[in-house]
Amino acid sequence: MSDLAITGLLVLSLFLILGSGVWIGLTLSGVAWIGMQMFSSRPAGDAMAVTIWGSASSWTLTALPLFVWMGEILFRTRLSQDMFKGLSPWMQALPGRLLHTNVVGCTIFAAVSGSSAATCATIGKMTLPELKRRGYPDHMVVGTLAGASTLGLLIPPSIIMIVYGVAAEVSIARLFIAGVVPGLVLGLLFSGYIMLWALRNPEQVPAADAKTSFAQKLAASRSLIPVVLLIVAVLGSIYTGIATATEAAALGVVGSLIISAAQGSLNWATFRDALLGATRLYCMIALILAGAAFLTLSMGYIGLPRHLAEWIATLGLSQGQLIAALAVFFIILGCFLDGISMVVLTMGVLMPTVQKAGIDPIWFGIFIVLVVEMAQITPPVGFNLFVLQGMTGKELPWIAKVSVPMFALVCLAVLLLYLFPGLVTWLPQKMM
Repeated sequence: MSDLAITGLLVLSLFLILGSGVWIGLTLSGVAWIGMQMFSSRPAGDAMAVTIWGSASSWTLTALPLFVWMGEILFRTRLSQDMFKGLSPWMQALPGRLLHTNVVGCTIFAAVSGSSAATCATIGKMTLPELKRRGYPDHMVVGTLAGASTLGLLIPPSIIMIVYGVAAEVSIARLFIAGVVPGLVLGLLFSGYIMLWALRNPEQVPAADAKTSFAQKLAASRSLIPVVLLIVAVLGSIYTGIATATEAAALGVVGSLIISAAQGSLNWATFRDALLGATRLYCMIALILAGAAFLTLSMGYIGLPRHLAEWIATLGLSQGQLIAALAVFFIILGCFLDGISMVVLTMGVLMPTVQKAGIDPIWFGIFIVLVVEMAQITPPVGFNLFVLQGMTGKELPWIAKVSVPMFALVCLAVLLLYLFPGLVTWLPQKMM
C-alpha cells in the first residue's frame, strides 16, 4: 500500500474515533495501534506498553504537573485583586489607560503560570468587572484580554514549552530563556495597539482617576511584591543554572503556598481544589502525551515521517516558504485541536523535516508556541474563547470577532521572529 493510502486510512481513523467522542489520548493510541498492527512487523501490544511507560516515567516531564499546580494555587489567591490595585495607578498616563492592565497583568501572571486559560481566567476576574464599571468599551476589554492571555503560553514557565521540549528532545531551560524576549515583544505589540486605538478614539476612553503621587503609586504596588519575588525565584534559579526546570517548579509550588498562606486564602478547601485541579489537567495532558509517543513510534516503524521529509525536500521550498506553509497548516489545525494535541501529534513527523531544512529547534519551538497561541483564539476550538464566553456571557462568534486584531498581532510577531531570529536565539546564547 502506498504512503498516501496509509496516511489517508490513519487520518480517517483519527477523525472517526475523535468524532465518536473518545478522549484524544485514547484516540492517538488507537490510531497508533491500527497503524502498527496493519503496516509493521513489530508486535503492537508490546510496543504500546513500553512506549507509554517510558513517556509516563520521564523525569523531564515532572516539571509539568508542578508548574500546573503552582498556577492552580495562585489562581485561588487574592492575586487578581491585588494586581489591579498595584497596576492601575501606573497605567493612568498611557493612551488607553486601564486597558493596559489586561496586557501587563497577563504578562506578570504568565510568568508564574504556564497556562493561557488560567491566565485568562485569573486576570479576567480582575479586569472585566473593573473596566466595565469604569465604562471601557466591551469589545476592547474582551478582545485585549483574549489576546494578552495567550502570553501564558509564551512567557516562561510554559506548559506547551515543556511538552514541545519533551516531544522534540530539546532543552526546556533553553526554551524558557528563548521565550522571554518574544513574550515581551508580543506584549509591547498588544500595548501599542491599545495606544493606537485610544489615540484614534479618544472619546471612548473614560476619564483618568484622580492623580496620585509617586509615593502613593509605590504604596499601591506593595501588593505586587510577593508575585514578583516568586517570578525572580523561579525563573532566576533556572537562568543562573542553580536549579533545573523541575527543581524550579518545586520551588514555585512552595512559594505559591507561602503567598497563599500569607494572604489568608490557604485553607483545606483551596488546597484540595488546587491539587485536584492540577491533577485533572495533568492526567489529561499525560494521557495525550502517552498516546502521541506511541503514535510517533508507530509512524516511525511505518516510515511516514522519513517519507514526508523526503517528499518536502523534493519540493525545493526555502526556509521562509516552509515556515509559511507550516504556519498556515497549524492555524488550520488549531481550528479543530487544542495546542498540546497539535504539538504532540505533529512533532514526530515534522522534526526530521525541520532539522533537514536547517531550522534551529529552539527557534522552531518558539514559532510553534506562537502559532499555538493563535489557536487559543480561533473558533471553534479556542480555549480562551470558551473561558471568556463563560465569564462574560457573550456569544462565541462575537468574542472571536473582537479577538481578530490580536490574532493579526500574533501573525506580525511570527513575521518579526522570522525576519529577526536573534529575538529568540540571542538570550539563550548569552546565558547558557
